[in-house]
Amino acid sequence: MSKTKVALLGSGFIADIHIESYQRFVPDAEVVAVFTRNPQRAQAFAKKHGIARWFSELEPAITQSGCDVVDICLPNFLHARAVTTAAQAGKHVIIEKPLCMTLEEADQMIAACKSANRKFMYAEELCFAPKYERVRKLVREGAIGEVFHMRQCEKHSGPHSDWFYDAEQSGGGALMDMGCHGLAWFRWMLGGRPKALSVYAQMQTGLLHKGRTRVEENSLCIVEFEGGRIGVAENCWAKHGGMDDRVEVYGTGGVIYADLLMGNSALTYSEKGYGYAMEKAGSTQGWTFTIFEEAFNQGYPQELKHFIECVREDKPPLVTGEDGRAVLELMYAAYHSARIGQKVPLPFHATVSKPIDLWLGEQKPQR
Repeated sequence: MSKTKVALLGSGFIADIHIESYQRFVPDAEVVAVFTRNPQRAQAFAKKHGIARWFSELEPAITQSGCDVVDICLPNFLHARAVTTAAQAGKHVIIEKPLCMTLEEADQMIAACKSANRKFMYAEELCFAPKYERVRKLVREGAIGEVFHMRQCEKHSGPHSDWFYDAEQSGGGALMDMGCHGLAWFRWMLGGRPKALSVYAQMQTGLLHKGRTRVEENSLCIVEFEGGRIGVAENCWAKHGGMDDRVEVYGTGGVIYADLLMGNSALTYSEKGYGYAMEKAGSTQGWTFTIFEEAFNQGYPQELKHFIECVREDKPPLVTGEDGRAVLELMYAAYHSARIGQKVPLPFHATVSKPIDLWLGEQKPQR
């Protein structure tokens, strides 16, 4: 059987991780094309990674590349257009978080893929990260009794690309960028797409990136699920010293702590510093945690391998567009909660152009 052909949309940090994952860990897939809006960058990315074709226009990258799968690693405001174009062209789709900018876009994307009978996967790598999967399996075995509290923290000093800081392109800050991971992981941990009852959140800006952005740099989000179970997501763009990603799960019969990165690193001391330590590490002088197999430990190869298997074997993805939409709804409620200072009950809907409008107060929610 021939390899499944992939068109990679994007050439930033996450696209580098995806191409490494395909080329090292997914032998049944071949990346045959890359798209990015800058022609020079598209050509350079293709040359660097040995990709046959490059495009600087979105539609031709999807319709003329000969791909079977479209892998979307683009800025958030382009997600809906890319998905609907791919579905209409008969392509299967896997998309990086967050799903899109609005719930209306989410519904359109899901409907487009269903209408075309194409598979649509929401690429939440924490559902595939080996260490976190071990945590989930321990919980399922009953190792810590009944879960009543979960905590997920992801913090660093800010994203690589400028578009993240532009609310019109990103839709929000630390919550949109990283809080979506925790919210998706809570649902994954509890299993069976649990019903969320309410959301409470607080947010801060003007911390480390003053004058550069109006989006939130620090967020705390508390979700109450059915059965009284609580999930706490803490996310920050103002934390120095490199990426921090950890989880805690509390049960009636025990507790589990797991650190995604620090436990998979070599503790290093360097007087002069060195090249790359870990994502967002900054200076490498003095003591640092030197990461290895970064993509594998975070679950990227596993999620991409899973989706290619779904396409080749006609299986449903474990994480779907509907899951991405549920996470987006939780983030809507979180932004509104941060504005009004109160718990927001679910379900929740608002007519906005981007989620952060619900915090900035630029448009009013509609219940």
